[in-house]
Amino acid sequence: MDKKRRGLFQRLLDGIETVGNKLPHPVTLFAILALAVLLLSALLQPLGIRVEHPGSEGEMVEIENLLSAEGIQYIFTSMTDNFIGFAPLGVVLLTMLGIGVAERSGLISALLRGFVLSVPKRFITLGLVFAGVMSSVASDAGYVVLPPLGALIFAALGRHPLAGLAAAFAGVSAGFSANLFLSGTDAMLGELTIAGAAVIDPAYADSMSIAMNYYFIIVSTFLLTLIGAWVTERIVEPRLGEYKGEYREKLETLTAVEKKGIIWAGVSVLVSAVLVSLLILPENAPLRGTEGNWVDQIIQSPFMGSLVPIIAILFFIPGLVYGMVTKSIRNDKDVAAQMTDTMASMGMFIVLAFTAGQFVAYFNESNMGLVLGVYGAEFLDSINLTGIPLILMFILITAFINLFIGSASAKWAMLAPIFVPIMMQLGYTPELTQMAYRVADSTTNIISPLMTYFAIIIAFAQKYDKKMGIGTLISTMVPYSLVFLVGWTLLLIVWMLFGLPLGPGAGILYQ
Repeated sequence: MDKKRRGLFQRLLDGIETVGNKLPHPVTLFAILALAVLLLSALLQPLGIRVEHPGSEGEMVEIENLLSAEGIQYIFTSMTDNFIGFAPLGVVLLTMLGIGVAERSGLISALLRGFVLSVPKRFITLGLVFAGVMSSVASDAGYVVLPPLGALIFAALGRHPLAGLAAAFAGVSAGFSANLFLSGTDAMLGELTIAGAAVIDPAYADSMSIAMNYYFIIVSTFLLTLIGAWVTERIVEPRLGEYKGEYREKLETLTAVEKKGIIWAGVSVLVSAVLVSLLILPENAPLRGTEGNWVDQIIQSPFMGSLVPIIAILFFIPGLVYGMVTKSIRNDKDVAAQMTDTMASMGMFIVLAFTAGQFVAYFNESNMGLVLGVYGAEFLDSINLTGIPLILMFILITAFINLFIGSASAKWAMLAPIFVPIMMQLGYTPELTQMAYRVADSTTNIISPLMTYFAIIIAFAQKYDKKMGIGTLISTMVPYSLVFLVGWTLLLIVWMLFGLPLGPGAGILYQ
């Protein structure tokens, strides 16, 4: 595109990319951020900044000095735990063990070629974004599975692989709170919302359900799919231009052996799915919960906490079967070699996980995130807004806080005890407050380097662009973040204006 004809928005994205790419390597950047937290904690702690913990009445929280004697002890004694406990580390490595066998046996390549050759090309982007939005059923596994698959699909079509990665990442992360089904997110956030509502009206809280946003998130799924596809094809892909990297995915017709392998792999998936369902569906099944009706027993069950290993198994078994049929796997040594190669390719992410894990742990230990959230909440309470402007301000503040605190549950555990009672006293239901939070929380995930899976997305992207930096990724994702935020917020405003129920028995106005 001729630079003289580039619009203001494109030039803004170019500026973000240029500035962002001047930042150090992500590994170094997280190390610098961790050091900055240590220094800030030492500078701010003597100022006596204290806030009341929103989840515990009367408990005061202050910034902890991590360069004190106790803080230095924490730095050294927690370093290993911070690394091992970095949230995405185990999820990514375990999932990739299964995916690695499916990929290196040739199954994923064959499925992609079959998919690309059989599906109308105009629906590819829509399907990819939709799959990303729906992946929240599987909790965080979508971050690991779909972005690299999106890149492969676009590469096979001769399109820019980073546009495919971006479309999938946008669907998975920016659309995390939308779905056609209830998921663990509904249960996790819903319980915190109900607890916040009980402070004002215990009887109302008893009538609430974790499905309180179900109607809205169903409609949101289709809206975000359309928005994500439009942004990909009209903004992101034209800006990326023609892909000139070395990686190429060939679109060869499937051979008879490959088709046979896919058929047997499909059979193995069905058999595995049946076996897994026997662990979930029968009454008193080991992976089924025991509380509430059958829907609650599935959503709030050991099964929802077992999705990552289940997904790894559902990739590993068909990959193994496909490899045995096509002779790409002849013995257990081949399987071990494929899994080893996969782990070797994750070296960059493992190093990133170390420095990122230290930063996240230091930030939480210092209480700076908690103090920032409380001050943001107090500001919103002090400006005396009502109606739609109040909801808009709440969304904007939450979206800003989300740039600094990656965990949705941690943020809502901090904000729900404050905002749910405030909104109820202003005449708005807890269900509306939770949905406004979910809109804000999801849409800025993809532009926050502090989001726990941001590092793995950079690692995936560097397969196609060795020079990929934080600036390039953020500038690529900014259009999704802005358009998702505007479109999703407008949908919520329309919902409010028409007084539509957000879910079963969940209205807009609280009386």
